[in-house]
Amino acid sequence: MNKKFFILILISMTLSLSGIIAVQTYFIKSNLDKNREEFALSISKVLTSVSDDIEKREYSEYVYKFNELINSGVNIDTTAINNLYFISENNGSNETIIYRNGIIEESLKLPSFLDINIDSINITRISNEREKNFFSLSDPEDIRQYTPEQLLLRIGEISRSKEILFETAYKDLAKRNPIHRRVSSDEIESLLNNALLDNKINLNYEFGIFDNELLTRVQSSNFDFYANEGQDKIFTTTLFKDNENNSDFKLSIYFPNLRNQLLSSSSLVSFDFEVVILSVIFTLIIVIVYVSTISQLLKQKKIAQIKSDFINNMTHEFKTPIATINLVLDSIKNPKIIGNKDKVIGYLNMIKDENNRMNDQVENVLRISRLDKNELDIEKTNLDLHNLINNAVGHLDLIMKNKNGKIELDLNSKYSFIKANQTHFTNAIINIIDNAIKYSDNNPIIKISTRNIDKILNEKDIILSISDNGRGMSKDVQRKIFYKFYREQSGNLHNVKGHGLGLAYVKKIVNYHKGEISVNSIVGKGSTFEIKIPVNNNNTT
Repeated sequence: MNKKFFILILISMTLSLSGIIAVQTYFIKSNLDKNREEFALSISKVLTSVSDDIEKREYSEYVYKFNELINSGVNIDTTAINNLYFISENNGSNETIIYRNGIIEESLKLPSFLDINIDSINITRISNEREKNFFSLSDPEDIRQYTPEQLLLRIGEISRSKEILFETAYKDLAKRNPIHRRVSSDEIESLLNNALLDNKINLNYEFGIFDNELLTRVQSSNFDFYANEGQDKIFTTTLFKDNENNSDFKLSIYFPNLRNQLLSSSSLVSFDFEVVILSVIFTLIIVIVYVSTISQLLKQKKIAQIKSDFINNMTHEFKTPIATINLVLDSIKNPKIIGNKDKVIGYLNMIKDENNRMNDQVENVLRISRLDKNELDIEKTNLDLHNLINNAVGHLDLIMKNKNGKIELDLNSKYSFIKANQTHFTNAIINIIDNAIKYSDNNPIIKISTRNIDKILNEKDIILSISDNGRGMSKDVQRKIFYKFYREQSGNLHNVKGHGLGLAYVKKIVNYHKGEISVNSIVGKGSTFEIKIPVNNNNTT
């Protein structure tokens, strides 16, 4: 995939996903804000309803007590009577009908019917007297000083004034009572329960009444305003307004752990809330798919790069022996050479060596492929690991001499027999040592040692350690060196020959022998490979 095209796809997908997430976030936030506003509005309606019901109940009680006292007989200090007239003319009968409303204002002195410390209460009572009289058109004009509309309005005002005068007196008197005598916790709880259920709200709540910001004794059993302050929202309404529409009392309510209650309450899970949940789920699915897609794209890009590097490396590995063979063949064609039997044999040996070299490269690739498919038949026998190490060192002796290096052996493990395949395990050791030689600049020093460690039930392991003084590896490289085709930095750098299969093959062979391989390296100081493999208890001598 073209690099620019890949970056364009990546940017486009990222921007698209970011846009989707932004829109979904806005949608979710808008819905949550809407739900919160609707919930707050519902609670406000509930509190207003409860406050009105409490005030109506108290007012009704006062009216009932007042009427009882009036009906029982009281002293009227003064009485003032005013008349209002409503005039209706009948042209057919040449008569005027006048409706008279007598307004009787009575000043009453009543014994106290409240739970307050006063002897008597002064209340002005207004009542109506109505009569209808017939007059001729020659009656005095002063009756007509009001229009019919004005007279009707005056009469209506008189009817309402009865209520206003009593309400005024009632509010002035009622506020002298302490709050716990005006309303109880049980009454508030009952009214709140009914009002909340009417609004389809079934949540746990706590309530309390405040008098000038001080909490009164009228409260629910678990009401804790100060502990809850700043956590859950407090909803408040005024209670027992006076004649100037002011009040010292406030009814407050809050819902402990409101967010959790809203999520767990099926009665409050609206369609919008379900849509929000589905939106979050689908957005998460899109994010997961996006991350997986990007991961796969990066992985495929990496595989394509590794494949390209592998082809370049293999081409390079084949190019050298092929060029050598062509050069040798051209030399043999020379008349001076073709007649020299010894030189011809030498050149033929060179051709054979280069051919074997190419064959080894092909075998390495085929071996790792067959190991992946579990098609490689590996026969294991009882072998001395020390002998395998010595054989591997012998194969690399000439290479070490050419690089002025040396191999130091410290084979001190008492139990060295393992069950292994001689060819493959020897090749695994050779690959590790060869790798150490390749990545050492000059005068490589390689130390090989063995030691035993005890396991449970008298079983033992043998650890083969191979250390070098080479370039070392970073932590990131150490995590990847056993991957197939992996080579440090770029796989097509040919200052170090290879195709990235050597250590992958080693790990496969070690795992097949029920062993473990690990590496510990410091950049600039070298690396240490350790192979741990079970000792064969059937023959440990």
